[in-house]
Amino acid sequence: MNKAIQKRVAACMVGVFLGMPAQIVIAQPANPVMHPAAKVVKPKAKDLGIQVAPNDAMPNLMARSAILIEAKTGNILYERNKDERRFPASTTKIMTLIIALEKGNLDDMVTVGPNAVGLEGSSLYLEKGDKMPLRELLTGMMMQSGNDATVAVAEHIAGSVPAFAKMMTDKAREIGAMGTNFVNAHGLPDDNHYTTAHDLARITAYGYSLPEFESIVSVQDADYKWLRDPSKHITSENKLLWQYKGGNGVKTGYTERAGRCVVSAAKRDGVQLIAVVLDDPVMWTDAYAMLDYGFAHTRPISFCKAGETMTKIKVDDARIDEMSLVAVRDSVIGTLPDENPKIEKKIEVPDKISAPVKKGDVVGKVICYADGIVVDRVDLLASQDAAYHTFWSDFTAWITKLMKGLF
Repeated sequence: MNKAIQKRVAACMVGVFLGMPAQIVIAQPANPVMHPAAKVVKPKAKDLGIQVAPNDAMPNLMARSAILIEAKTGNILYERNKDERRFPASTTKIMTLIIALEKGNLDDMVTVGPNAVGLEGSSLYLEKGDKMPLRELLTGMMMQSGNDATVAVAEHIAGSVPAFAKMMTDKAREIGAMGTNFVNAHGLPDDNHYTTAHDLARITAYGYSLPEFESIVSVQDADYKWLRDPSKHITSENKLLWQYKGGNGVKTGYTERAGRCVVSAAKRDGVQLIAVVLDDPVMWTDAYAMLDYGFAHTRPISFCKAGETMTKIKVDDARIDEMSLVAVRDSVIGTLPDENPKIEKKIEVPDKISAPVKKGDVVGKVICYADGIVVDRVDLLASQDAAYHTFWSDFTAWITKLMKGLF
């Protein structure tokens, strides 16, 4: 067989291989922590026309754009074409969730309007007039990538999808995602709807700073009475949640124009990593490989632990003179092994507080700095109850009891 024929045969074999569904190519993700590493045969990045820099730390990745960051500091641990403009597909819904968390009330009842019904693509099969709590709708949206749910959310929060999309773009600018523009809440293709791998990582990192974000994006299974499925049960499309140690988010996406995309996240020893791959035929394998790389190249530095006493405060008009204030949660950053950032903590609390105080009340916060940059803010909570109490209140209470005894 001459060389020309050999080249044609080889090209055909590569073409057939690349046309196979990703789930056939990947028997299981390459995660040495959770399961034996699978031998995955795949073409090299250059076979897809991807330009790989000579100093690329992970040259076998198949993503056209990718980035790996530590969430609190935003430090970049790996990147490839991080600022290249790309279509986000359903990873758009990360910002949809953020706006809903900041502008909405999770206990609100959402009524589905006609514009949400029958939208193309992934769906929760909502019908006009359906009602459900915003929290459940957002959770279902992130689990099953319901495009119909995004319209219901947008109309509930902003009155219309265009108005909601403007909120999304404005928030992106505020976060620093300057290469992003949203025109809808679901991610269906539009020339004016775009982002970058770095922007998606920034947006997701911001999401993890919100109290309810992680609890929603990490749900694996849920049962909701408003679901059309007779079982009333749904399972997340994000298999990282149960396949990868510490997996706690975030969102998959696919359209023909965007390719296969995933924003994945995992937390170990308090270190939160975010990996983004865009237009990647083997997105799960590459996402796991990036997270493995990140955890192998970071070490945790702790600012505080949940329940740790951070300071004490004076309490007026109570039986106690002062009480301890404790951190509401852990605060940890991940740094490269050879980095030694200057770590500082600034306690912000009033000089004193007045009774009554309930255990768990937010009284102040601790601001966490690394090399002078704010990397976290942690609420400080009252460690105990402090009922209202003064000499006069004791005296009047004694008089009240005395009078009851006499009469």
